[in-house]
Amino acid sequence: MSTPKDPFKTRKLKTIPMPEREPSPPSAGRVSTYGPPSSDSTWQTGETAAERTTDPALTVPASGPKDRATLTVLSGMNAGQVFAMDGTDHVIGRGTEADVWVEDGGVSRRHARITCRADGRYVIEDLGSTNGTFLGATRVKRAELSPGDRIQLGPNIVVRFAITDDAEEELQRRLYESSIRDPLTRCYNRKYLSERLTAEVAYSRRHRVKLSVLMMDVDDFKLTNDTYGHLAGDMVLRLVSAQIMRLIRVEDLLARYGGEEFVLLARSTGKTEATRLAERIREAVAEVSFEIDDKTLGVTLSIGVAALPDVPDGGPNELLALADARLYRAKREGKNRVCAEGE
Repeated sequence: MSTPKDPFKTRKLKTIPMPEREPSPPSAGRVSTYGPPSSDSTWQTGETAAERTTDPALTVPASGPKDRATLTVLSGMNAGQVFAMDGTDHVIGRGTEADVWVEDGGVSRRHARITCRADGRYVIEDLGSTNGTFLGATRVKRAELSPGDRIQLGPNIVVRFAITDDAEEELQRRLYESSIRDPLTRCYNRKYLSERLTAEVAYSRRHRVKLSVLMMDVDDFKLTNDTYGHLAGDMVLRLVSAQIMRLIRVEDLLARYGGEEFVLLARSTGKTEATRLAERIREAVAEVSFEIDDKTLGVTLSIGVAALPDVPDGGPNELLALADARLYRAKREGKNRVCAEGE
């Protein structure tokens, strides 16, 4: 099995020398100035043209061959996500066994397959999907792909097939990551959480799978910000998110909900297991400490837990609201605790 390619590796750059030339002589007695609001004509900003120097070397990234086949999701919840076609066969579907996982109810578990032939050409084949595979406006059973082709999977999902180089693929991945991640903590952002929660609740209802939500809030965060500054507050958020991510599974989703609040979406987890997880998280965060102004400060969390059976007729908003209500009950009862009961 080949080692997965790191999309964030540093790329080599090559330097192209530029011919040196004599600078043009400045016009006699003329100096560009930016006039101040007052009448003081001696105020100048920047350097004159004669004082500035130009770097004689231009650094550009080395271009690579266009040999990377990719699928970019253009619609649906995962719009912007990029999948690299690294092997010979890739199954597209919403089943967990799919190589290209698309989360949409209109996509079959094994919807279609893209195959790289021996001559390097790519072919898409429908795998008996319920809602069909379309190339452009034509429903197909099997068809050869060309760069730029748009493939529709069922009624909602459109993906674009492309042949790119490593730099383009890396840029697409970075753009997608920046659209779903919180830049400070590297957790998922609130928009992505909202989309995933809606899909997870629907999936859990349909397949009778357990689902729980943990709403977490850093205790006395405003006091830390007001006393030690926002840089200290940022440090607290990064430490807390890193500690939580150490304790969760790959299939769990941790998002920064806003300010000092985090939400953990725990798949296939009932309320008893979710409460135990919340206690482990609370204890782990309570062990975190950091130094500022020669003082050692600690951090604590209050956590509200809600499971899908707690809202038998409710949807994602009701599940999140219940976890939030239990979080504030934990706050009222003294902070640094977990609450999994109550309205």
